[in-house]
Amino acid sequence: MTNAGNTVLYVGVTNNLKRRVAEHRAKKGSVFTSKYNVTKLVFYERFEQIYDAIGAEKKVKSGSRAKKVEIIEAMNPDWQDLYELEIAALRSQ
Repeated sequence: MTNAGNTVLYVGVTNNLKRRVAEHRAKKGSVFTSKYNVTKLVFYERFEQIYDAIGAEKKVKSGSRAKKVEIIEAMNPDWQDLYELEIAALRSQ
């Protein structure tokens, strides 16, 4: 996730993406995301097993900002907010 200016990057794991992004948007997510207005979902991955998700989170967090930007732009080159797309996908399931 990022803020409106794409200047801050936040990486996390959740078992409910829709709920977690809504929490961040409502400033109930974390101190960091509230402080830096991190409300825009620009990248996500789904995993069947939590340990796979945690492993991916650790790998991304340990990388440089440039590496994080590369990962985001491979999926979302325009840095669109994917939250609304995610909600639409969940509704159609």
